[in-house]
Amino acid sequence: MFGKRSGSEPVLRAPANPAGAAPQPPKPAPVAVEPAPAPKSPAPQAAPQPSKAAPRVVADSRSEDYYQIKSTIFNALIDTIDLAQLAQLDPDSAREEIRDIVNEIISIKAVVMSIAEQEHLLQDICNDVLGYGPLEPLLARDDIADIMVNGANRVFIEVSGKVQLTNIRFRDNAQLMNICQRIVSQVGRRVDESSPICDARLLDGSRVNVIGPPLSLDGPTLTIRKFKKDKLTLNDLVKFGSISPDAARVLQVIGRSRCNILISGGTGSGKTTLLNCMTAYIDAEERIITCEDAAELQLQQPHVVRLETRPPNLEGQGQITMRDLVKNCLRMRPERIIVGEVRGPEAFDLLQAMNTGHDGSMGTLHANSPREAMGRLESMITMGGYALPMKTIREMIVGSIDVIIQAERLRDGSRRITKITEVVGTEGDVVITQDLVTYEITGEDDTGRLKGKHSGTGIVRPNFWERALYYNMERELADALDKVNQ
Repeated sequence: MFGKRSGSEPVLRAPANPAGAAPQPPKPAPVAVEPAPAPKSPAPQAAPQPSKAAPRVVADSRSEDYYQIKSTIFNALIDTIDLAQLAQLDPDSAREEIRDIVNEIISIKAVVMSIAEQEHLLQDICNDVLGYGPLEPLLARDDIADIMVNGANRVFIEVSGKVQLTNIRFRDNAQLMNICQRIVSQVGRRVDESSPICDARLLDGSRVNVIGPPLSLDGPTLTIRKFKKDKLTLNDLVKFGSISPDAARVLQVIGRSRCNILISGGTGSGKTTLLNCMTAYIDAEERIITCEDAAELQLQQPHVVRLETRPPNLEGQGQITMRDLVKNCLRMRPERIIVGEVRGPEAFDLLQAMNTGHDGSMGTLHANSPREAMGRLESMITMGGYALPMKTIREMIVGSIDVIIQAERLRDGSRRITKITEVVGTEGDVVITQDLVTYEITGEDDTGRLKGKHSGTGIVRPNFWERALYYNMERELADALDKVNQ
């Protein structure tokens, strides 16, 4: 019997054909791990992509025979192994068990393979049984920001701000859907025809969105925002050119002065990364409560409570919305409330929290400018059904938000902090804001990368000066503004 281990239960059942010879016909095509077409077919799609930003992910030079052999061995493995007992093993032991069994099958079937091909085969089969199949090589790379799967045969990645097509492929849409279900089930969620849209996360914190049939017409669509293994800081953003050193010092003072911060920006502009950077200036003694649709914030403080929304169950019951979480936060003695993304009526509850003693609270919001962010907050509060005059809503915004930080993804793929704006007050029915720091594009270099600089607007005593004075940060603020204004 294959793979039997001393001191442990075997994870196999007796194979239907122990000899493993020709009498056992190969399985039908749907069980194959990779598609049958020759591997050269994806190459014309990948060829037009520029190779300067990042190399092609996989040079799919394996022959069609490799995929046929892999299909045969994979079918024999499934017929032989006891998946229920395999699931009880830890991941390393399970991989070792599978590798032993596959090596036995290769030996019995007298399959002729090079050492490199055999190692590829072992790795591929382990990934298919235990991991995320063809996605595993992409998830292992730390230079990839996003993975975008548009059906079984089209997988894109973003590297250095540029999107490119890869040669990664799935057997069919059924295999892709199976992997999507495996991902979302790990956090107690589901995706199927009755619930085809799902937000989830990988175990490492990477954000996942799945939309499947019948909404996605060409097969399941999977989008993964990769989780950085190393937490970025403002100093890292300075090194990347996202912000100047002097402007970064202004942000440090804003964070340490417990200003209420709203981070605004478009999709993929780096809002969550910047929010993570700003949380570094929260004192270790403070009680922090985070509210997210899919938990991805990386707070390092010891006293953190992480809350996550929940979709409805099969009967349509049990849904917990972002607003439910934010309202419940107020009963948990928070010192800071951090909302991963404000997108609905919870904006009203967050503003109330900011205005009732929870200084230093933060959130992100989709908007293209600080002025647009103000308008979106007004719209979100109105969505909640509050019959409040617009003037009252604007006064609430002014009394709650101290600073808006605008993040932007530029046309060359780079991410920049383009504005640091403070909310000053109201004149009549108009919210008054003033920019402290702005980013101006000055041109581009020979490689097409945009050049620019951060500069101050001449303001030396911002509206939150008294707050900085209260926390003994007025000298640092004056010095930082003086340098950024030069």
